[in-house]
Amino acid sequence: MSAFKFTPILTAALLCVSVAGAQATAPATPTAPAPATTPAVTPAPDAAAAATQARTLAEQARATYPKGSANIDQTLWKQAAAAAESAVAAAPQNVEYLRLRAQIYTEVGFWRQAERAWNAVFVRQTPTPGSEDAKTAATVQYNLGYAAYTLNQPSAATAAFRTCLEYDPQSLLCLTWSARTQLEGGNYAQAAQLYDRALALAPADKTLTYFRGLAQGAGRYGPAATRAFSRAYGDRDAGRRPQALAGFQEAARNAPNFTEAWREAGRLALELNDAPAALAAFQGAAALPGASAADKYNLSLAQEASQFGIGPVQAFRAAYAKYAAGDKTGAGTGFLAATTQNPQYAKAWAWLGRVRYEAKDYPGAAEAYGKAVALDPNDKTSAYYLRLAQAGK
Repeated sequence: MSAFKFTPILTAALLCVSVAGAQATAPATPTAPAPATTPAVTPAPDAAAAATQARTLAEQARATYPKGSANIDQTLWKQAAAAAESAVAAAPQNVEYLRLRAQIYTEVGFWRQAERAWNAVFVRQTPTPGSEDAKTAATVQYNLGYAAYTLNQPSAATAAFRTCLEYDPQSLLCLTWSARTQLEGGNYAQAAQLYDRALALAPADKTLTYFRGLAQGAGRYGPAATRAFSRAYGDRDAGRRPQALAGFQEAARNAPNFTEAWREAGRLALELNDAPAALAAFQGAAALPGASAADKYNLSLAQEASQFGIGPVQAFRAAYAKYAAGDKTGAGTGFLAATTQNPQYAKAWAWLGRVRYEAKDYPGAAEAYGKAVALDPNDKTSAYYLRLAQAGK
């Protein structure tokens, strides 16, 4: 009997989840209808004939359906699986037939049945970690683990990823996600060790490096904050930005000393044009000892954005960058855009006046400086250049 352990049964909804990398599964490819002329499978007279029939039907299925769309509900694949089951029923000790059945269930993404089928193979033939059979069985465990993770079943996910690594210790996917589940479960030392193993396989992977550092410091934040942050990171990578923002905010609430949680919340809030959320986040980040110059810059941006709106402020700052780089024409266009988006933006008017004045467009400069002074009577610089522009000098 194999010494490997298998995870508890998941819901039927997990059975068709497919591999799509470390962070998410790919959308299922639409299933092509089976040909109307596909004949019904007649029972094979013996195990060898049933196995041959299963292989033939599998080849027909690969040639008939779009690549990557294999599914147990497709007629030819269903028939191939039924034929393989007949072969196993007729010769239950035959490892070749057991493997054939396991391979078919794996190819169609029927993960729970595939797990059972590989388990039956390994009862008869103990797997060698890293062998082709073991790697294929590891793929099954990865999919079961990822499905459990997405359904918020951490124990099942942890067990599946652990079994995956028993089958294939060099699986980058399972190292990555086993580390993630250990991190979220508060097992920081184990998580760090797993991230080290993953980084040995992919030393340039910035996400792995990032999470390796997070695992080192996670003890300061606690499991609740770390788990919320990890989940939010996954939501962000999957394009679920509102959910990600909520997750980073939750992490920061649970651990107010969690600089990265505040920082990520602030960045997302800016992307989502949520000025109040950005301001709160960067205030939290800037108040901590680990605050960076970028955090302080973003805090000032958020403060200004809470008054004038993120769009106008971002337009102004982009224009200022162009001005500093010597692109006066581009800067003028950007400052004008900022004033158009928010006519109450005194600083944008003042800088629009400046680029116009430097271009000797005195009427245009006088108009812009006039707006700036009307909005901010204490702006002595704008008042001075307004008089010069009005005098045409």
